[in-house]
Amino acid sequence: MSRSTLKILAVVLTCLIIVIAFNAFDHLPGSVRAQIDSERAALSSAQKQLAAAQADVNRELQSHAVLFRSIPAARQWPARFTQASGVLRSASGDLEQLTELQKHGHFQDRQRAESLVAQERNLRSNAAAQIAAIKSEASQLVNRSEHLPGEVRQMEQNYQAIHAFDLGGLKASVARAESDWPEKRSDLESRLASVTGVISEGDSVWQATAKARSEAANPPADFDAGAFLASSDTLRADATALPQKAAALQSLTGQLYNSWDKILVDMETRGRGSDRTWDQKVRTVTTHYSDASAKNGATNSEEKWVQVSQATYDEYRKDLGMDIEHKPAGKYDYEAEHAVQPPGFAYIASPSQGSNQYGYWDHRGGESFWVFYGQYALMRDLLFNHSYIPVPRYDWEGYRTYHDRGQTYYGRDFGSDAPKYGTNGTSTQDRYAGSNFGKSGGFKGSQYASRSGSYRNSPYASPSARNPGADSDGRVFGRNHEEPRVSPPHNYRPRPTPSFRPPSGGRRFGGRR
Repeated sequence: MSRSTLKILAVVLTCLIIVIAFNAFDHLPGSVRAQIDSERAALSSAQKQLAAAQADVNRELQSHAVLFRSIPAARQWPARFTQASGVLRSASGDLEQLTELQKHGHFQDRQRAESLVAQERNLRSNAAAQIAAIKSEASQLVNRSEHLPGEVRQMEQNYQAIHAFDLGGLKASVARAESDWPEKRSDLESRLASVTGVISEGDSVWQATAKARSEAANPPADFDAGAFLASSDTLRADATALPQKAAALQSLTGQLYNSWDKILVDMETRGRGSDRTWDQKVRTVTTHYSDASAKNGATNSEEKWVQVSQATYDEYRKDLGMDIEHKPAGKYDYEAEHAVQPPGFAYIASPSQGSNQYGYWDHRGGESFWVFYGQYALMRDLLFNHSYIPVPRYDWEGYRTYHDRGQTYYGRDFGSDAPKYGTNGTSTQDRYAGSNFGKSGGFKGSQYASRSGSYRNSPYASPSARNPGADSDGRVFGRNHEEPRVSPPHNYRPRPTPSFRPPSGGRRFGGRR
């Protein structure tokens, strides 16, 4: 055999050895295979537990038929067992796939196998918990039926707890809220009736069980222990629910005296590749009022960075500096408005109204501008990032038009034909130049990357508006819409300098948290 032939055979033999060695090691890692074996044993044990628990509970149902006949939960046990059995069947399906991977899987199947193991384990654990809960409930009911005097003492404690609960403060809060916010009267009355109804139900149960409680020490042959225990459970539930319902209603009445706004004040992407995150910063500005007619309020703010999905980040990319949630006084928190809008606009009265508790329309030099009262200077500065630019009438009217359509209003800077609000807005680029977004060059990518500074010398402007380098942090939410084009009034001047200087300073209420 020639030397060249031997060389070829040596190469072929080497390749075969490499292929055989690779195939010998190309299977699921040992740790994953061990997890599969462990779950196979655990699933088999869970299936046996299900069969044993069903048999035990069925025996209890038969031997204590009179007891369980009046227990609503007992009638649900067969269906709950059936549900647990179905969950275990789903877990068995996952295990069949895992067995196949264990036999024929490759190293590259590791992630899929680990995912299936986690899914199977979760299903098995849920079924096991359901099985244990049914068995425990049955045992506890039998035990309670054998200790009825102790059940009577528990009923007495729960009944006393219900009647000892003081609703005086809650009723006073509800009455005050109904007076301050008449439009909430019907809802508050309904909620209060639900709370007092718990006491009424407790009274009814207590009176209805008087005879049974007196017989519990030596129950007669026809004593309905199931119904008695069910009544005891009702009293226990009422004693637990009463303070919870009262606290929930007290919280709702308190929410009526707060207004709050969530402003997206900063956004940033961090990391690279699989470690990349999308972060937004939200400032929540809250103002508390002592009553509905109060002319001032205590304002504070809180800021938080929030990690969001890329889709959410992209969705609100245009809304830096915008109010992404607004909840006015007189509304519950769950009634908050989620429409994205320029900050502070929700507090402005209509021009026909002229003024409200927050400020007034001032008319000078042929123009109309909104002026916030001094006592709301802190709220104004937090909403406008310490750089308030007076809102002209045409701007507010454009906002209302878009708001009524369910669209986001970004305004128009007529000096540069750029948007005024949102990420591309000229006022936003002034207010948030010091944000992480601004410092990282976020504004440079905008076709509108310019700063008009139209109102910096206006006597209406906040002191910090004259210092565009000032900054505050901020964060999230928003909804993108087509940018509107709003026509200014015929006599609009790009740089208004009204001669009237509104009252400044004034007393500030509240403070930052």
